[in-house]
Amino acid sequence: MFDTLRRRAAQAGIPSARLRELVTTPLTRDEEWVDETPPEAPRSRLSRRRLTIVLGAVVVAACCAVLGLLLSRPERESPPPLPAAVATVRGRAPASTPGPSSTSVPAPATLVVSVVGHVPTPGLVTVTEGARVADAVRAAGGASDVDTVPLNMARRLADGEQVYVGIPAAPDVVTPQPRPGKVDLNAANVSQLDDLPGVGAVTAQRIVEWRTRHGRFATVEQLRQVDGIGDSKFTRLKDLVTAR
Repeated sequence: MFDTLRRRAAQAGIPSARLRELVTTPLTRDEEWVDETPPEAPRSRLSRRRLTIVLGAVVVAACCAVLGLLLSRPERESPPPLPAAVATVRGRAPASTPGPSSTSVPAPATLVVSVVGHVPTPGLVTVTEGARVADAVRAAGGASDVDTVPLNMARRLADGEQVYVGIPAAPDVVTPQPRPGKVDLNAANVSQLDDLPGVGAVTAQRIVEWRTRHGRFATVEQLRQVDGIGDSKFTRLKDLVTAR
């Protein structure tokens, strides 16, 4: 081992006397170990600090970007509440509201009739056009235990007339009647309608079909709703027909 150290000392230029002194001289406590590791360079510490700062800045920027995306998203609009359904009355479906294209049917005309005699509430009563004498008597409370055989309960009423129940009519009273010769739009057939001036078989059939779809003519003016009847034709027909 000493020979090996001597060869290495000779290569390093250390004299033999100095080598022997080093080998034979005991080490003191302070010379037992010397840490010759060079201290960390300031530049290396600075680089690590910069790397930490850069990584922190990247993380903060990423968080800000994600937060910006979340805040910039448009709010979801909730649909408006639907209108409440119409309640069903006693198990029946609610009546449908007619659309813009549906034809509005005017209310039927009314008649004012005077009922006098043996009835609970004599006076003026209002009935619909086409009503009978029985309807007027019923509106006045009904006949009060009198013989109504002389009274024609099935006769159609005219506006402004007076009905006498159980008492004789005044001698000078004349019951107004519709003009003779008028064709009833609710009772005439195709042949009777065809006899009207300006109404042929096609128009007469259209009048009957309109009456079938709508139930009846409430007024003569509804004749305008029949296809093929314009203003001029209606002017010629309005005084020749009636809606009873």
